[in-house]
Amino acid sequence: MKHLNSQKIQIKLRNKFLKAGVKMQGPETIFFSKDTKIGKNVFIEPYVVFGPKVKIGNNVIIKSFSHLEVCKIENKVEIGPYARIRPETILKEGSKIGNFVEIKKSTIGKKSKVNHLSYIGDSDIGKSVNVGAGTITCNYDGVKKSKTNIRDKVFIGSNSSLVAPITIDQESIVGAGSVITKNVSKRSLALTRTLQTEIKNYKRTK
Repeated sequence: MKHLNSQKIQIKLRNKFLKAGVKMQGPETIFFSKDTKIGKNVFIEPYVVFGPKVKIGNNVIIKSFSHLEVCKIENKVEIGPYARIRPETILKEGSKIGNFVEIKKSTIGKKSKVNHLSYIGDSDIGKSVNVGAGTITCNYDGVKKSKTNIRDKVFIGSNSSLVAPITIDQESIVGAGSVITKNVSKRSLALTRTLQTEIKNYKRTK
């Protein structure tokens, strides 16, 4: 009986949003909460789940297999596919969260991008920041959570670990494959990488 009631509620919510102009591809696969709020000209692909307290602005695209809860999505944001937006997250106007990205308790600034395979937690990211694939914020030391601050126009190279608490000042670059443990000053290049070794004409021992 509870399952049937849940189905009825979902059908009612889907119809409400369809009548309001929300575009859904496969609406029967999309699940809403009673308090979900959605703006104008929003497009939702199949298999998206809205947990409690989700507010979506205008001109937003949410791609398949994404999960959102307790978050605010501003105008012209693109999410997914396979994105997880966790509580206390704010995605500012024009930002983009790509595939296999998890965001928790963070603000992603205007026109900033976290496109692939990344975890951003307890972070404040400024405007026009590019976070490379495989980047993680190391926000938990086993005892407490610490914050990562990334200022405007920073470029984070792929496969970087940002060990909080840390601030990366504006217009700086973090080289790919780096583990950053100290603050990075404005307009600097920071990288932690051993020199590449190459042995000429190498032959494996049989």
